[in-house]
Amino acid sequence: MADINPIDLQKALKGAEYPTDRKHLAEVAKENGADNTLVDKLSSAGTDRFDGPNDVQKAIFNE
Repeated sequence: MADINPIDLQKALKGAEYPTDRKHLAEVAKENGADNTLVDKLSSAGTDRFDGPNDVQKAIFNE
């Protein structure tokens, strides 16, 4: 996957409970079969705490 899109992100984070941290989100994404690019992006997100999916979207797409 060259580019991450919002639909892939939603699928990768299915079942995630908030608030959470980037380590947990990366684990959820792996369990949901996300591409390594997306998992790496979550692991290196600029923030460590996410209160909901909107926070994740901002961190991933507004870098």
